[in-house]
Amino acid sequence: MQLNHIPLDDLTPAKLNVRKRGGKQAGDLLPSIRAHGLLQPLLVRATENGFEIVAGQRRYYALKTLASEQDDTPPVPCMIMEEGEDAQAIEASLAENLARLPMDEIDQYKAFAALSKQGMSTEDIAARFGITTRLVTQRLAIAGIIPQILSAYQKGDIAPETLRLLTMATKTQQRDWLRLFKSDDNHAPEGYRLKCWLFGGAEIKTDAALFDLDDYKASILSDLFGEDSYFGDSEAFWMLQNTAIAKAKDAYLAEGWTEVVVLDVGEYFPSWDYVTTAKEDGGKVYVHVAHSGEVTFYEGQLSRKEITARSNKSADKPAKPELTAAMQNYLALHRHAAVRENLLAHQGIALRLAVAQMIAGSALWSVQAEPQKAGKEAVRDSLATNKAQQRFTEARSDIAKLLDLPLEAGQTVVPRREDYGAGRDLHRIFRKLCDLGDDEVMTILTFVSAECLSADSAMVEVLGKALGVSLANDWSPDEAFFDLLRDKQAINAIVGEVAGKDIAAQHITSTANVQKSVIKACLEGSRPAKVKNWQPGYIGFPMKGYTDKGGLRAEQLWNTVSKIYKKT
Repeated sequence: MQLNHIPLDDLTPAKLNVRKRGGKQAGDLLPSIRAHGLLQPLLVRATENGFEIVAGQRRYYALKTLASEQDDTPPVPCMIMEEGEDAQAIEASLAENLARLPMDEIDQYKAFAALSKQGMSTEDIAARFGITTRLVTQRLAIAGIIPQILSAYQKGDIAPETLRLLTMATKTQQRDWLRLFKSDDNHAPEGYRLKCWLFGGAEIKTDAALFDLDDYKASILSDLFGEDSYFGDSEAFWMLQNTAIAKAKDAYLAEGWTEVVVLDVGEYFPSWDYVTTAKEDGGKVYVHVAHSGEVTFYEGQLSRKEITARSNKSADKPAKPELTAAMQNYLALHRHAAVRENLLAHQGIALRLAVAQMIAGSALWSVQAEPQKAGKEAVRDSLATNKAQQRFTEARSDIAKLLDLPLEAGQTVVPRREDYGAGRDLHRIFRKLCDLGDDEVMTILTFVSAECLSADSAMVEVLGKALGVSLANDWSPDEAFFDLLRDKQAINAIVGEVAGKDIAAQHITSTANVQKSVIKACLEGSRPAKVKNWQPGYIGFPMKGYTDKGGLRAEQLWNTVSKIYKKT
């Protein structure tokens, strides 16, 4: 038997259901389901046309009634029976467990919080009571509510819907709302108005500022009937606030915290799903930024998932790398194109490369040409615009003419694995080489060495550094590059490199797309740039990343061989 969430339209009452009368009379269940959600799942079994309800017919009709009143109906939690299971036993077990579950939301929170402190996950708690993980999550979120609001709710003065919305409010917002609630006018917003008050229409109080108010040069609005004052220019506020957040982040890192995570503005921080963890034990700092401008620093936090991973000895797994696989493929091909094109002007190195491959072998010494496989069409199209790649293709035509070797579109001088036996005659090519002078043969050997240079290999890194390769004249950041650039921390560092550290600080909470637009504007000349003809550290030799996350293959490849090439 398993718990799953099934669309309401896929459920039908079983024809053999023992309740023949009164099944559709479910009005008494509506208030409870409206207030608390569906606490006990339906018991169903699979049919050819969906699922039929073995137990829970009245709950089903109550949900149908609620669905007719709403625009969006969430899937229904259901326990799916397997063949041979006893429906009566399952239903009795669920009923027994549910009887242990207090009906009041605050009591449920206390019960769940106690189990959570014992190390039980939301999934474990849900399974214990036969309820959904979503319901457990909703109840645990009550941990962030201030006591005065909880007391008013338990007295029946606050509606359940209002309490749920207030779980997403900051402590300051909760206290502000409580003052409105206790005022004689009783103008505390509820429902949709409360949502707008929390997320869309909240003015930014001067109390929210992390910076010195003297640094703010725009207008400040004062409430003539109260003690509060507000920022008149939200854009100016956010520039200063983001800069202050960036400084606070640097200060935390300087204090020795392993990581400081700045959440997007308005992103909810489920504090109940995190465990207080000391700095020396890997605790992190999470920075919650509300739409109201208020900033909350959660120090020494570690998610339960991370703790579980550590206990399962999976902490040795490498962290998520700075660049995606597709981005690294993109960069590897561009860097490879530049290195082997530069190799054409260094015949002595090419000869030695060929001899080394003959003696020690390599990933491609069969011999076969580098296939230059691009995982994404955008990467393939981008590589075609690389000027070094274009010049290398022109050189291939010249070599084919020297050898009297007819090449079809896309074919290489050295056959790829799939092309072996297709138009390559060893003796004819050897006879032709005997007729050519040493310089021409050396030119062909140099080209063949370059065509067999394995992309995304340590040798590309070695040659790139030895030859002083630069992509500046052959490649510039294009749409494929920006589309594949995903790590927000790295993007912010690039903003600092291109536009300046102050601009990067001002955009520390901006979305990745907004920060990319700043970089593009600097490169296009529509806004001031700190450097001309900027090239990312990713295409330099050796490659340089922008974070401490690691996982950059080119960097790892260079590190494995760099000691060999150090001058003694």
